[in-house]
Amino acid sequence: MKAMLLNSYGADSVFEAAEVPKPELKPGHVLIKISASSVNTVDTMIRNMGGELPLSPPAPAILGMDVAGAVEAIGEGITTFSVGDEVYGCVGGLADLQGTLAEYVVADARLIARKAKNLSMREAAALPLVAITAYEGLMRAGIGAGQKVLVHGGSGGVGHVALQLAKYFGADVYSTGGGEKQLALIERLGATPINYKTEKVEDYVGKHTGGAGFELVFDSVGGANLSNSFEAAALNGQIATTVAMCELDLNPAHFKGLSLHVVFMLIPMLHDHQRETHGEILRELTKIAESGNLTPVLDENQYSLDQAGEAHARLESGKAMGKVVIDH
Repeated sequence: MKAMLLNSYGADSVFEAAEVPKPELKPGHVLIKISASSVNTVDTMIRNMGGELPLSPPAPAILGMDVAGAVEAIGEGITTFSVGDEVYGCVGGLADLQGTLAEYVVADARLIARKAKNLSMREAAALPLVAITAYEGLMRAGIGAGQKVLVHGGSGGVGHVALQLAKYFGADVYSTGGGEKQLALIERLGATPINYKTEKVEDYVGKHTGGAGFELVFDSVGGANLSNSFEAAALNGQIATTVAMCELDLNPAHFKGLSLHVVFMLIPMLHDHQRETHGEILRELTKIAESGNLTPVLDENQYSLDQAGEAHARLESGKAMGKVVIDH
């Protein structure tokens, strides 16, 4: 099969087209003919950092985590899928799991679900990593109807899904963005936009919550921005973040009695730990999408498999609006 190989890691690394053996089917797995995949920040981190990241596969590697496609063959013990099923999931591209920048991938059946009928393959491929992350974070933080929820980075990959899911669960949603296009997208998706470049945390907390703070903060920016989340949260509030690799003063969180939920959605893939939860979440996301309450936003630029490097560059440029998707 055709695949895009990364023979070495680093800022100057390039994807090279190669013919590699088609992956062999295993018990509990399905063979997927890939229609589309998408690029996530973690993919670019692996390409740039290689061995510095403990989750990077050894080179030469086939990267790519998200996939949408059709089941071409089913392994021993599989009763939940049939040949021809259109599926999606986050299935490889790290550790010893082959990635999705190829024509085919063998995926653990616990990591996939049938895609929503009203989404294209491109749209379905955009969802798995970011949508599982958003869903897990909101659930762990106890999302509920009537809550005031703040999403940091609501025009980003994870953020634009978290915003829609929070709305679906009945919350009153607010979201930060840093430019006219970002703020317009946030508003279009049904949240109240907040320009973090011109509005201080204290000011928008006062304006939107009467100074009480947000009951739930979903911080897809994380790092140093977590201090803003602590400031924006209500007493005994809940904070979910996807980026906690930092040193931070927890005193503000202590005196507010905040709960911090760190979401690292790759754990089931990396450690073969409760992988079935990803399939369960994806099945819920399919229902939400089919109800019309979840629509992924795709970047306007389109890329073929041969243009994997350009797709990575697009995401790294910071100019992409929505998910960068690769057509296979």
